Amino acid sequence: MRLRRLIVAVHRDVGFLVAGLTVAYAVSGLAVNHVGQWNPSYVVRETTHHIGALDAAAEPAAVAREVLDRIGEPLEPAAVLAIAPGVVRIVLEGRTLTAFVTEGRVVDEHVTRRPLLFALNYLHLNTGKGAWTWWADAYAVALLVLALTGIFIVPGRKGLAGRGRWFLAAGVLLPLVYLLLRL
Repeated sequence: MRLRRLIVAVHRDVGFLVAGLTVAYAVSGLAVNHVGQWNPSYVVRETTHHIGALDAAAEPAAVAREVLDRIGEPLEPAAVLAIAPGVVRIVLEGRTLTAFVTEGRVVDEHVTRRPLLFALNYLHLNTGKGAWTWWADAYAVALLVLALTGIFIVPGRKGLAGRGRWFLAAGVLLPLVYLLLRL
């Protein structure tokens, strides 16, 4: 019985220790799982300006200056790139303009961070590297401890000797079957 009490105590204490980080990772995980449908870290607002045709023979820097003048933008670009014939990309802070020279159309993308989700995704995806890698590794080990101790907490027919084994088997088989079908 001493071993069981130790397992329960470890499971309880580690669970309390990692509860907050588990919520943060869960929220971020849900957001990142749907990255194909939306950008979980940034809000991208797109507008289109019709400014009239521009000089197709002009250098990209001259096109950029003319675009900025016509839309009333006083900022100097951080970068100007000719990304295709007749297409100039103008990079500003938090904003990207794509000018279609002969059409006189400018696609204006404003990018702003989603404050909470950006921070959670930064942690979850280990963007910062460095010391956070150690915390993330410790968290992964704590989750492993929770999983292993959790297997042995409930005794008898509701635990590993009973229906718990079927849930454990399903939890192991589900990712394996998915991988077998996908690979």
